[in-house]
Amino acid sequence: MRYLKNVATVKIQGDRCSGCGLCLAVCPHQAIKMQNRKAYVHDLDACMECGACKTNCPGGAIEVNAGVGCAYAIVRGMLYGTTPSCGCGEGSASACGGG
Repeated sequence: MRYLKNVATVKIQGDRCSGCGLCLAVCPHQAIKMQNRKAYVHDLDACMECGACKTNCPGGAIEVNAGVGCAYAIVRGMLYGTTPSCGCGEGSASACGGG
């Protein structure tokens, strides 16, 4: 499943990555891969900002604003049959063009 291009907030600090691979194991869309024993974001647009990678990273190498992004809003809208809303209201700056 593809979400909105270039809006996911996931970032991995390679210097803090131990190479354990837990983030790869828990990522539901394989957005993260491993190279030279370090995790990296392989497919930003596949990330749904669920936060599983951050929650399971023992080194604290992953940053993601779980549950606040546009991808999350789209998934939530699909699950509950509602109009996706990521808080991009009037006057707010966001990746999805609000304000």
